[in-house]
Amino acid sequence: SENDPDESPRPFGLAEEETVALSAPEPSDSIEPSIEPAALVSPPRLLSRAAPPMLAGPVTRYGFRDAKPINFGKGSPRHLAVHGVDVSRWQGNVNWDKLRVQGANFAYIKATDGGDHLDPMFMKNWRNADAAGLKRGAYHFFYWCRTAGEQADWFIRNVPRVEGALPPVIDVEWNGESSCKRRPSREKVLEKMQVFMDKLERHYGQRPIIYTAPDFYRDNLRGEFLDYPFWVRAVARHPSKVYPDRKWLFWQYSGSGLSHGVTGRIDLNVFHGDERQWRNWAGGRISVADAD
Repeated sequence: SENDPDESPRPFGLAEEETVALSAPEPSDSIEPSIEPAALVSPPRLLSRAAPPMLAGPVTRYGFRDAKPINFGKGSPRHLAVHGVDVSRWQGNVNWDKLRVQGANFAYIKATDGGDHLDPMFMKNWRNADAAGLKRGAYHFFYWCRTAGEQADWFIRNVPRVEGALPPVIDVEWNGESSCKRRPSREKVLEKMQVFMDKLERHYGQRPIIYTAPDFYRDNLRGEFLDYPFWVRAVARHPSKVYPDRKWLFWQYSGSGLSHGVTGRIDLNVFHGDERQWRNWAGGRISVADAD
């Protein structure tokens, strides 16, 4: 809503693009911290008993600037140790080494949206983020005018299943710029999400992470998917104010980050835990059962 700063337009957020044909892609374009880190309850939960994944490397300290900094008070994301970014084609050619030095410990990379669009920078970003030492994961922007099964198959077709990758992300939100104007009922939204996430979990052996924004969360997700990790967008108030009673794993706290590694602005994110919890979570050494 226009009265909620957490829902203002964000040209550099996860949902800045709409689904288009692969052959011709076009752009569409709080103060108190939570009590318990979500890292203790929302791990990647590897299902395979094969060799353990690669551990996270040394944590580099926060060094980003912000074009529109927000004072989150005691709940400042700077009080948390492990920061990262999310990127898509709109960041252009990313200098991953510079991002790493400046404080990016992980990156979520736009892979797909809908059932036929692949971000043209995905594979380059996927390889180069790994080469620079970042923990990497891929995200899919969910398109409400395609079936969940088609979208899951498209993601699986394009995103490698590799040891050490972070869990896949489903990005669910209302996108006013999308060619799809459909807003399914809450029941249909939850059904579609479950189908998509089940297929990804079976393929990758990791429970997907749900990324969302405040209005979509209020409409559809409050009280749902309690055993799934959440990545929340809250760029004006602390997540505890925007998503009450929801444990979160990642927080997207800015869409206006500045870095020597990119031209323009970049989304900034933080992991909800300390360095030890990050290494355990990213290395797959924490399970849901262990946390209970």
